[in-house]
Amino acid sequence: MARNNWAKYVFVYVMFILTLVPFYLMINNSFKTTQLFVESPFSLPEKLNYFNYIDAFQKMNFWNAILNSTIITILSVALLLITASMSAYFLLRSNWKISKVIFAIMVASLVVPFQTLMIPLVKIYGSMEILDNKWILIFMYMGFGQSFAIVIFHGFMKNIPIELEEAAMIDGANRMQVFFRVVFPLLRPVMLTVLILDVLWIWNDYLLPSLVLLSPSERTLPLSTYHFFSTYSVDYAPLMAGLVLTILPVLIVFLIAQRRIIEGVVQGAIK
Repeated sequence: MARNNWAKYVFVYVMFILTLVPFYLMINNSFKTTQLFVESPFSLPEKLNYFNYIDAFQKMNFWNAILNSTIITILSVALLLITASMSAYFLLRSNWKISKVIFAIMVASLVVPFQTLMIPLVKIYGSMEILDNKWILIFMYMGFGQSFAIVIFHGFMKNIPIELEEAAMIDGANRMQVFFRVVFPLLRPVMLTVLILDVLWIWNDYLLPSLVLLSPSERTLPLSTYHFFSTYSVDYAPLMAGLVLTILPVLIVFLIAQRRIIEGVVQGAIK
């Protein structure tokens, strides 16, 4: 038994170390020159080269990029949480047969890869001349994130006693009031779970913004790292610094709110 526990601990620590390797390479090489990065990516830097961060900050137009990322992430996630939770509630509580069909379609759509939709997406929205707009990107995130969020909310709402809703209706509340005053507050644990997953997805997403946001002034933080790629070469050292700047805001927010986030995830698991 002890030997099995020892093997489990070794496996966990090995996986933990492997997980940290990319972060080590990114932070370590952000203080090197590009030449030293190419020659010896795992070695420690001879001296801390902070110029890479200054260069990345300027080339990425950091403040404009972080503003775009913040607006897109906050509005997309907020609208996604509200619309998906309302949709899940309607599909669960309505007695229409088509509700089950719609929910089944939502579940089936989870296996459809985004790559299959890229060309039609760009062709249709491009022909309408509404690309290069962060509000269109927010609309797309709402659409692509609905299925997963609805499935998560739908499963959680099944455990909410319907007697609570019936009691509110007896007191004179309509269906909308029942949702926002009775059901919605009970969704806090699963809300935090969906929020974390969607924030990480939208903040770090590169593919969809690269198809929609064409102007440099509209670029998000991941898109701003494109400045370090040229036709025949890549400026790796400033790129590593740019990646550190990209993940730093989300990391800070997580460290500040980690207790509430972990509590919400645990409550959702227990529920």
